[in-house]
Amino acid sequence: MDEYLADRFEEHRAHLIAVAYRMLGSLAEAEDAVQEAWLRLARTDQDGIDNLGGWLTTAVSRVCLDLLRSRRARREDSFEEQLPDPVVRLDDGTDPEQQAVLADSVGLALLVVLDSLNPAERLAFVLHDMFAMPFDQIAPILGKSSGAAKMIASRARRRVQGETPRLDPDLPRQRRAVAAFLAAARDGSFDALLSILDPDVMLRSDSGVGGVQIIRGATAVAGLLDTFHKFAIMYDITPAVVNGVAGLLNTADGRPMSIIAFTVADDKITAIDLLADPARLAALPLPAR
Repeated sequence: MDEYLADRFEEHRAHLIAVAYRMLGSLAEAEDAVQEAWLRLARTDQDGIDNLGGWLTTAVSRVCLDLLRSRRARREDSFEEQLPDPVVRLDDGTDPEQQAVLADSVGLALLVVLDSLNPAERLAFVLHDMFAMPFDQIAPILGKSSGAAKMIASRARRRVQGETPRLDPDLPRQRRAVAAFLAAARDGSFDALLSILDPDVMLRSDSGVGGVQIIRGATAVAGLLDTFHKFAIMYDITPAVVNGVAGLLNTADGRPMSIIAFTVADDKITAIDLLADPARLAALPLPAR
């Protein structure tokens, strides 16, 4: 393969990974989609490509659309469901730049909502609302008219706006809420834990067994105090930024046990996303401690 073309492709890799990650919510699948776009480029006459970045974005979007449709069919057959892959960075600035870019630009709670969209809705929303791609370029990927693509994106936008939990963008305020949560867990204080939770808080937990478990309401979530207390005293807990929000990386003897992302608004925790699937944790590119 021409080295010049390979170098040009690498210039676009970070952008393509960002697009694919938002489409798929999976770091491994995003890498696979970008690799497939590279293979398609290798089989294509480059003389007919005027805009390599645009061509590659379209190519990776088509690959992602196929993957989303295949995934949707599998879930209808097997009820497969899981939390999106979290992107974790520590606060010491030692993480790869690409992970930092990914983490700061799309929240885990938003990815959960995107995962509820159908493939066409997700593609249209991601490409237009997140990457400002015009509808006349999105339409051919979907096999729709520009007007139809616009309607699909509008429908997706309404769902995203209606279902994504409110978020305080101030990271220090988020960290204070998480610190209060952790202190309550360590102390085993039900009242202190209840006081930091929004009345409508939602906990989504993925342990790899039985799909995603959802618990709603402050009293119900605080009822898991014994579980929170055990992890607070048993694990080595490292504050982290998980997809741009305050979170925790919990390890035992250097092995990841769970990753938690907290959504905070008005100094209350409104959502908790917890990944404790051992196989997925082992496969994630987590920062070294």
